Amino acid sequence: MSFKPSVVTLALVAAGYCTSLYAADETVAIDSQASKIEVLQVKGIRRSIEASQALKMENSSIVEAVSAEDIGKLPDVSIAESLARLPGIATQRLDGRANVVSIRGLSPDFTTATLNGREQVTISDNRGVEFDQYPSELMSGVVVYKTPDASVMSQAIGGTVDMRTVRPLAHGEQAIVVNARGEMNDIGKLNPDGDDKGYRASLSYIDQFANDTLGIAFGYAKMSSPNQEERMHIWGYPEVSDTDNSLIFGGAKPYVRSSTLERDGVMGVIEYQPNDKFHSVLDLYYSKFNDKQILRGVEIPGAHWGNGSGNSGFEVINTENGLVTEGILKNQKVLIRNDINEMDADVVSVGWNNSYQLSENWSGELDLSYSKADRESWGYENYAGTSRNGQAGCDDPVTGDPRPNVCQDMHFVMGPQGPIFTPGIDYADPTNIRLGGQFPWGNSVVGTDGQDGFLNIANIKDELAAIRVSATRSFHHGAISSVRFGVNYSERSKDREDEGFYLRLASYEAGNPDSMTSIPPQYLLPSVNMGFIGFNSVIAYDSMALLRDGYYDMFAQSDTVQDRATANWGVDEKVTTGFVMADIDTELFDKGLRGNVGLQVVHTDQSSTGLAAQTDANGMVSTQPSSGGTTYTEVLPSLNLSWAVADSQQVRLAAARTLARPRMDQMNAGYNYSYDASKADSTDIDDSPWSGGGGNPELKPWMAWQYDVSYEVYVDGNAFAIGAFYKDLENYVYEETIIGDFSDISVPDPQPKLTQGYLNSFANGEGGYIRGIEASAHITGKWLSDSLAPFGLIINGALNDSEVRETKDSDPTTLPGLSEKTANATFYYEDYGFQARISARYRSDFLGEVTGVSFARDKRYVLEETVVDAQIGYDFSESSIEALYGLSILFQVTNLTDQEFVTYENGDPRQVKDHQTYGRNYMAGFSYTF
Repeated sequence: MSFKPSVVTLALVAAGYCTSLYAADETVAIDSQASKIEVLQVKGIRRSIEASQALKMENSSIVEAVSAEDIGKLPDVSIAESLARLPGIATQRLDGRANVVSIRGLSPDFTTATLNGREQVTISDNRGVEFDQYPSELMSGVVVYKTPDASVMSQAIGGTVDMRTVRPLAHGEQAIVVNARGEMNDIGKLNPDGDDKGYRASLSYIDQFANDTLGIAFGYAKMSSPNQEERMHIWGYPEVSDTDNSLIFGGAKPYVRSSTLERDGVMGVIEYQPNDKFHSVLDLYYSKFNDKQILRGVEIPGAHWGNGSGNSGFEVINTENGLVTEGILKNQKVLIRNDINEMDADVVSVGWNNSYQLSENWSGELDLSYSKADRESWGYENYAGTSRNGQAGCDDPVTGDPRPNVCQDMHFVMGPQGPIFTPGIDYADPTNIRLGGQFPWGNSVVGTDGQDGFLNIANIKDELAAIRVSATRSFHHGAISSVRFGVNYSERSKDREDEGFYLRLASYEAGNPDSMTSIPPQYLLPSVNMGFIGFNSVIAYDSMALLRDGYYDMFAQSDTVQDRATANWGVDEKVTTGFVMADIDTELFDKGLRGNVGLQVVHTDQSSTGLAAQTDANGMVSTQPSSGGTTYTEVLPSLNLSWAVADSQQVRLAAARTLARPRMDQMNAGYNYSYDASKADSTDIDDSPWSGGGGNPELKPWMAWQYDVSYEVYVDGNAFAIGAFYKDLENYVYEETIIGDFSDISVPDPQPKLTQGYLNSFANGEGGYIRGIEASAHITGKWLSDSLAPFGLIINGALNDSEVRETKDSDPTTLPGLSEKTANATFYYEDYGFQARISARYRSDFLGEVTGVSFARDKRYVLEETVVDAQIGYDFSESSIEALYGLSILFQVTNLTDQEFVTYENGDPRQVKDHQTYGRNYMAGFSYTF
């Protein structure tokens, strides 16, 4: 039996919106059929839904899909936000934007992203792709593979996200589309040198030449997107005293942030098919990305952790359910922060695919690809305040009397976002606030009270090259329609360069509380409002100009801090994957059965370089090169079956063994170590002269067996699906004490008898399971009543559960990225050119990853959230105004309910760690098709 695609699917293929849906040997036949039928003139929301349903229905794997409503227009403002509306998929917001995804409760570490089927490099420290690097305007669709098959080279335990660009020959006609939108944030400009207005614009061009044997597609998208934020960060919650275990906030760092994300993206496709035998496609993609953040605020050392420097103690006024809700910080000093974070990133991706029909039954394919990412990021902290020397600076050094406008008793009340203060000093007055650090945060190099700022610099370079050669043998009879086999070889290299610098005023005098510098008037800016924490105005100035103009000296942190030295590393991977897959197309009990069964054999040769760091008797860090690596081979079988149990009804079954490679920062060969020469003669590992902590270049991947079952119904444009999955994790990566090899470290004589010692590092642990249920439905109004034909509803939800243990005897651990509940709903109207849509996505609490001190990645519990977006538009092509044919207008609102982002600790949502409010973003614009 030969599978025949539906007319809807063929029409969508002809429009260029279902690329890569079928095996290579099927594509030519489908394109030939598609060219003979009329393209369905479906536009807007319904076009996106029908294309997505066709992709899901016809794929042999269990997938979810998002398709463009029109050229250059995915349904949402970003790829990640579109993905977040799919069942079993959730996003985490960063600075108000959805930029990374979790699939079936697994964090981005367990997810792979591809562009036109090819794995992509990342600008992050690890493997998780940040999707706002890819303009949604340049994508024709996105497909999420929840179950793998043997032909998917970039498998992952969570799933594979494949972003796709248009195929010009399949599109079949010329298209020129221009999109433009203005954008603004309703919070307003929180910093005087920030922006609250921006824009997005794109141009798409598709055409065919030489009797439709040559096709080109070109797209350019530019974005300048503003974002505002009121941010509270709490250091933590120590106990009040040894006799009172009530908790009190230990410090706070609130900011107002203004940022602008600038991005230029270019996409190009050259497609050549001179005959029915040869087909060649060249894909080009480039993105340039700049994210600049201006942050101004205060830092307030609180109870206990601020005692002796930030304050002289505290008084508890009120306690509720074990948490101090009101109190007074005695003799409090407040640090003023004028910070800047900036990231520049470039991503380039090139892919060239060639297929040739060797004979009636044989075809071959060659695919070459290369991608590269460069990221430069830095975080600049600038300090100002009322005096140096902590509490010693509060009093006059001669008389001992309190100095005015330096320290104060400061009342606080805990609110939903953290403490709200009642300050008594004017922190916007430049006669009160001067440049310089207030607290003993320095070291022996800059002076204990000499840290007046800090500069973090981290650079990432990531390169990936791959070649895939495969062949397909087709069969015209029997249960097996074709057998595909081949080999894929890839080389990936990722390097991280990291450095930090203490900043100290050039005019600094050790031990002098007045060794601070008045802010020159030419650097002053209008003050910022910090009313959300009880402060009115806080001084603002151009801190970058001060650094640029030589007001500060710089001292490398890596000279005295081991962790900074060992944050420099490189990881190399060489992966060879052999695969074979048989496509199934037969009948079971007179019902169509199709799918695939296959096998991958994956051989990996991984290595890492880094630095081994030791602190000497003088407090200075010395380093030596360190390296390591390992090889391993894994066998990955897979099975996908789709059984047409009735008309437009399918039962799907899938089983596979999958892998997810470990985080690259955990594969770092660098480590901190100490050597005790007095134990050089010891042969007892428990009394070894060596000890340390760091990464593990021999770390193996996460492995899992996964099983899926689902039932799908498609009727009269409606779709219903319910499914369940179970992932049996064979292992789990965690931190433990292992025996490390220190033989590559040189030490003076006498040489130690032991070259091994205990090392706190990462290891492959015990494992566990993840399981879940997913359900989705698309219901058209016409299915209920003809009068409701313009309306439709899309709903889905998922329930997830997990139990993972680091060792057999350990308690279950929380799995990063796992939300027990996710749900999405979209209600839409589309008729006579008008379209309107409101969408909501819900995610329950989960363990997320955020940026911590010195760009470190910290795990924190994220509070449940519901994000609501809405849009309304009109397509003048549906009107009687001929002069406006091709024009459509659109108005969108994202984060309609101003949903905050909240993290907390100790399992208590009242113990807020981060509380971020972003406001609503409004966008209005037009699209014109020539």
